[in-house]
Amino acid sequence: MNKRWKPSVTVAAVIERDFGGARKFLLVEEQTRDGLRLNNPAGHLDPGESPEQACARETLEETAFHFKPTAIVGIYLSRFEQASAGRASPLDITYLRFAFCGELGEHVPGQALDEGIVRTVWLTADEIRACAHLHRSPLLLTCMEDYLAGRRYPLDLITTDSSVLLQYS
Repeated sequence: MNKRWKPSVTVAAVIERDFGGARKFLLVEEQTRDGLRLNNPAGHLDPGESPEQACARETLEETAFHFKPTAIVGIYLSRFEQASAGRASPLDITYLRFAFCGELGEHVPGQALDEGIVRTVWLTADEIRACAHLHRSPLLLTCMEDYLAGRRYPLDLITTDSSVLLQYS
């Protein structure tokens, strides 16, 4: 039997802000099977939305901040394997991640964060590098380094056909 390989499509926001000369990045601290981990505001692409829309939605859901993507930092492919109870073979997932940078908007006071998100944190690049053992994904560091290297691609690099958006409206 042939089984079609379907990577999980995810989006991530690389958000930087200047705090009196200290450049810091917005991350989320989340509860995972492996304990508390750090990640970019990130999540899965949902039916009926473009990657940019998904990134704005996930950022709001995980940080309570509005976010407007203005550029693509990169497109990444990674593989994750994890032992799973009751399974002979490990869970094997490939992720296709679209990482965006952009404009951080207003905070929405009182908005509940997604399940599993404990809090948001602002960390410098050096602080993020120093706690790599706490990263949920190796792509957290890769995306940040690409951002710091000045990698920016126009949003029109990704085309979302209107049939995708209309399908679920």
